[in-house]
Amino acid sequence: MTTDAMFASGTDKMEKAINQMKKEFVSIRTGRANPMILDKVLVEYYGVPTPLRQLSQVSVQDGTTIVIAPYDKTILKEVEKAISKADLGINPNSDGIVVRLVFPPLTSDKRKEICKDVKKVCEDTKVAIRNIRRDMTDELKKIEKAENLPEDSVKDNQDKIQKLTDKYIKISDDLAAEKEKEVLTV
Repeated sequence: MTTDAMFASGTDKMEKAINQMKKEFVSIRTGRANPMILDKVLVEYYGVPTPLRQLSQVSVQDGTTIVIAPYDKTILKEVEKAISKADLGINPNSDGIVVRLVFPPLTSDKRKEICKDVKKVCEDTKVAIRNIRRDMTDELKKIEKAENLPEDSVKDNQDKIQKLTDKYIKISDDLAAEKEKEVLTV
């Protein structure tokens, strides 16, 4: 492996860690209705667990209500069951045609608790980025031995690895600060 390939691989892995963080942030409740929270909900449809969003039309009615209209009205009970089982912290309400999820306003204690979750996700992402940095440093040592790289080149590459790590740590901090601000906004 060359140093260029090592940097390309490391950058790609760090990008994936940031994308995973963004996915996790989407599922964190902020007091506003967000249809993405339903991405993890699987409904038993003819014996096959199927994503809810494939079986129904999902829309946000106002800022605090999600309306789920199944294409097949016979699975309404299964949709309710799947939402309850998904432990979203919201009880589904059905009128026989659609299922409504009403998001209650968050209390200040709940907002603080959610901010702790945001910080935990951010810290987990930073740990993943640091692990990638460690792997890149180990790979650099292997390349150094295999190709007899000059000491200056090794030092420059270590600096580049650290700058790359710092860049992605800053991105994760910025995303977490943005999400915290969103959670704390009433």
